[in-house]
Amino acid sequence: MKSLSEIETVSKRSTRAAGYSWGIAEEVGKNIRMLEMFGLPGIKNLNHYFKVKKKKKFENLSLINNENKNDILEFCPIIAGLSFLDQSRSLENLNLIKFEKIAYPLLFLPFISRASEVIGKKIQLKIDNKIFLLNYNHSLYSNSSEEGIIEVGNDVLINFKENKDSFEEKEWKELYKFSEETFVEEDEKSKLNSAGAGLTDND
Repeated sequence: MKSLSEIETVSKRSTRAAGYSWGIAEEVGKNIRMLEMFGLPGIKNLNHYFKVKKKKKFENLSLINNENKNDILEFCPIIAGLSFLDQSRSLENLNLIKFEKIAYPLLFLPFISRASEVIGKKIQLKIDNKIFLLNYNHSLYSNSSEEGIIEVGNDVLINFKENKDSFEEKEWKELYKFSEETFVEEDEKSKLNSAGAGLTDND
């Protein structure tokens, strides 16, 4: 089994060989490492994308709007992802962002995960019928266990989730009341510790 370090290094070098700058290659290396760590087929998709890229052109999307589409070419997932990550602080105000035809969208996903950490919000990414919930670049939930290559995301939607508790105020108060029982224990320990203070004299 290949180590995450090997995966990151080979992904970085192959990205540079595919014509991207070393700076972009560094980012892609981190991304593929993350995909493989989350159990998603990063190497498969990157390898297939680079083979197709030799014969086919893709559109570089530099400025993200609430609706992004190109009638001729599919969007390059790497450049679109970098643009999204760079603009994430202003993009969260749009709430919902739509893309049509992103090539190999699993390569786009890690940039969205990292943007979630930058803005401090969960982000839902929908690639056609597949839904991914990205949690501050620490974890990922998906309704799809399918493993393999996704050549194009025809409809890609990004939704910024507002930060809110998963519980009701009543539940919080009840649990807090339980926690108060430890306050009594700590007070008793403090009394016992202070009661013995000064009994041992080393002078």
